[in-house]
Amino acid sequence: MIKSFVGVVEPDSEESKLLSQIDLSRLPRHVAVIMDGNGRWAKIRGLPRIRGHREGAESVRVLLDTSARLGIKALTLYAFSTENWKRPKEEVSGLMEMLKFYLEKELDNVHKNNIRFQSIGKISRLDKDIQERIVNAEQKTRYNTGTILSVALNYGGRAEIVEAARKAMRRLIEEGKTPEDLSEDDIERNLYTYGLPEVDLLIRTSGEFRVSNFLLWQIAYSEIYVTPVLFPDFRRVEFLKAIIDYQKRERRFGGIGKITG
Repeated sequence: MIKSFVGVVEPDSEESKLLSQIDLSRLPRHVAVIMDGNGRWAKIRGLPRIRGHREGAESVRVLLDTSARLGIKALTLYAFSTENWKRPKEEVSGLMEMLKFYLEKELDNVHKNNIRFQSIGKISRLDKDIQERIVNAEQKTRYNTGTILSVALNYGGRAEIVEAARKAMRRLIEEGKTPEDLSEDDIERNLYTYGLPEVDLLIRTSGEFRVSNFLLWQIAYSEIYVTPVLFPDFRRVEFLKAIIDYQKRERRFGGIGKITG
């Protein structure tokens, strides 16, 4: 078993068997997760939708813990999109209360485990007290050197690219350059995720085959893993299965793969 999981994972358990299959030299550097299915999980059980989100928060803890123990460089979670404001008011309010609770309760644990927290998206639309908690979490963990946890809040991939292009063009104009001088690097350095590795593995739970306006620039060459498992049930076993599946793939980045046989 991988040393960092000793005392955490039971010997001979399914988790232990899956860990034995993990190649630590071929881990994805950056994993992004579209956390889908919380509402359906609750509906199946006749529970309020917010209960599904609470169970999903426990899955977040497990994903982050597993990422930190494996040494994955970055984990980015799609928590609240620009489109999610269309959801019922009571659900949105519940999600925001959960976010405040998580930022307050889990921050010490995140910091203790050398994890760096950051938000991506337009947090200016969020309540002031949530913005203050986000800033506090970012400042408290800014010197941590372990896994970087990015939480997408009021985030939209198209809006991010438009904003990055505008910032890049303003700088070019200030330098006396023209639109023809705009490069991919100019846009890249103005994205929320600048400085992070490109996304190697994109996971979507609940079986939906779409990217839902998430990290559109960053997932250009990502391996995509879709599972029918609803997010509240996506715990360590399912995460390890996704990583093992990733490690079985040959990544060509537009080139020609190895010829076999």
